[in-house]
Amino acid sequence: MVVGGGIAGLTAAWELARQKINVELVEKTCFLGGHSIGFTCKATDECRQCGACSVEQMLANVVNEPLINVHLRTEIKDINKGKKIVAVLGKSDVNISDTQVVKGFSQYNDPMYVAGAKATSLPDSTIKIDDLGSEDKLELDAVVLATGFSPFDPKRKPTFGYGDKQNVITGLDLENILRENSSLIRPSDGKAPEKIAFIQCVGSRDERLGNLWCSEVCCPYAMRMASMIKHKQENTDISIFYIDIQNTPKEFPIFYEKVKDDINFKRTIPVDIYQIENDRLNLRYMPDNESSPVYEEFDLIVLSVGITPGADTNKISEQFSIDINDHGFLGESKDGVFTAGTIKGPGNIIDTIADSEKAAFETMKYLGVIK
Repeated sequence: MVVGGGIAGLTAAWELARQKINVELVEKTCFLGGHSIGFTCKATDECRQCGACSVEQMLANVVNEPLINVHLRTEIKDINKGKKIVAVLGKSDVNISDTQVVKGFSQYNDPMYVAGAKATSLPDSTIKIDDLGSEDKLELDAVVLATGFSPFDPKRKPTFGYGDKQNVITGLDLENILRENSSLIRPSDGKAPEKIAFIQCVGSRDERLGNLWCSEVCCPYAMRMASMIKHKQENTDISIFYIDIQNTPKEFPIFYEKVKDDINFKRTIPVDIYQIENDRLNLRYMPDNESSPVYEEFDLIVLSVGITPGADTNKISEQFSIDINDHGFLGESKDGVFTAGTIKGPGNIIDTIADSEKAAFETMKYLGVIK
């Protein structure tokens, strides 16, 4: 059984199925793909190695593989360990409103649409939410845990005003805007923003929150996204506010040198955001090595929210008797239960795929499929 249908779970399930191993893939939401299936391609005049296309391809692999049995809107209710691991499955509490119809992000999502109990005028490939979910008992030889992460909730940083100010958005919101509109617009009025700020480390490297880790993905993400926006809308003025630029993976120092003349890098984290006329935003920050605050106006502010432990991590830790590390992520594999991807800590798409391939390999060795 593979628990989690994001890129980590998809990769592990696919690698196991390639070795003729039957896989039960359990996902608590109504769609496979996790957070990353909603990401847009960041290519400009060349590929930026963001990994978004890899998620699409892996999802296509999984939904077309007969050895992988997918359980959507399903969660583990109980685990019993003996000679076999016995998992009791039940419907998750994920729900949508009675009249709502929700569409998956990818052409490979199956079903493509999930509808509430009273929804009408249903598109083709729609399934009612009450028809999703497995109630079953499975006997298993091994388990791969790949339930991923939770994005930091920016409402925990109230001075930024996320949720109150329409043009303060997260990186995930930005992905959705670009997917839905094929170009960048402001939520407040649908106009193209002329001046944008990215604020880094929102929910990461924050002692007051107890989140002391670097999320690793935020700096490359903001730089890729800023570069793509400049490529499409070259007159856009973009600033990135940061603590330190994390130039990983290995090609990023070169990428940074290429984009730093087109993007304003400001080594400070802003304090407050104020709403002003015309839906603009006034950002207050303390410039590096200066003693007085500066106010600067922007049309759109993007919060680069960090990676935090998944909502189910504590529950999974108890069910499978796997320790949690100092930062609240899941510990290492043991006793036929293997951990993969960002359930263990921050990582980008490419690193998550590699780690999940490793977890699948260790699972195969445990099952005696390979030596």
